[in-house]
Amino acid sequence: MILRIQAVMDHYGLSVSAFADALGVQRSSISHLLNGRNRPSLDFVMKLIAAYPQVDLYWLLKGEGSFPQVAKREEKVTPLLEFPETVAVKAPKTTTPVATKVPREDATDPVKIVVLYGDGTFRSFDQKKD
Repeated sequence: MILRIQAVMDHYGLSVSAFADALGVQRSSISHLLNGRNRPSLDFVMKLIAAYPQVDLYWLLKGEGSFPQVAKREEKVTPLLEFPETVAVKAPKTTTPVATKVPREDATDPVKIVVLYGDGTFRSFDQKKD
């Protein structure tokens, strides 16, 4: 981890003094870290991540990932509310949804139950009006 802290300083061209000032820590604490006398505390790590958001936490702690941080690919997630009601339903044959009416004094009766399946399909059951 000490080598990765040094890499951050080198990347930004920071001296020990400038790095300590940016993190709001004493200069001697940076020197002690770099020469192996002390280990970085959680507080130190959090200050470094806050001051330099391009530093990936897992890269700093475990050496996994990259620095500077590569932009992560955002996966498009479609909210359930945007699914049309006409989505094909492929319910597993071994699973039979069962709805039972449970009386509750603190809420109104349910009007719809939606069962979500692992393959991304769903099935909705509306309350039948008697």
